[in-house]
Amino acid sequence: MSWFSKDIKTMDDLFVHTLRDIYYAENQIVDALPVMIDKATDPRLKQGFQLHLIESKNQIKRLEQVFDMVDVDVQSVNCPAIDGIIDEANDIAGDIADKAVLDAALVAAAQAVEHYEISRYGTLIAWAKLLGRPDCAAVLQQTLTEEKETDAKLTLMAETTINRKAA
Repeated sequence: MSWFSKDIKTMDDLFVHTLRDIYYAENQIVDALPVMIDKATDPRLKQGFQLHLIESKNQIKRLEQVFDMVDVDVQSVNCPAIDGIIDEANDIAGDIADKAVLDAALVAAAQAVEHYEISRYGTLIAWAKLLGRPDCAAVLQQTLTEEKETDAKLTLMAETTINRKAA
C-alpha cells in the first residue's frame, strides 16, 4: 500500500496506515540499534542507545495496544523513509575510521530517526483526537514524550562532548 493507495479512503484508513508505517519503523529501529550500540565508542552514547533499545521494544508493545484498541490486525507496511534513514546511517558509519567522528555521525543518524518518529507520533496523536480516540492519543503520547526526551539527550551529548571530540 503506498501513501496514495486506493485502500485509503477515510481518515480511519489513513490513521491505520500510518500506525502500520510507524510499527514497521519501530521494528526496523529495534533491528538497527544493536549495530549502533556495537559501533558507538562514547560510553554515554552506547548506554543511551541501549536504553533506547529497551524503550523501542516497549513502544512496539504500545503500538500493538493501539492496534487492539482500534480493532485492526497488527501488521506493518513498508516505510521507505525509515529504510532510507537507516541505510544512509549504515553507509556513512561504514566509511568513518575516526571513532570520535563515528560517534558524531551516529548521533546525527539517531536524531534523524528520532525526528521521523516525532513527526509520525505527533500526527497520529492529532488524528486520534480528531477521530474521537483520546484513549489511543494517550497511549501514543507516552511514546512521543519518550522520543522527544531521547532527542533532547542526544542533542545535549552532541553539543557538550561528542561533536567537540570529533572537531
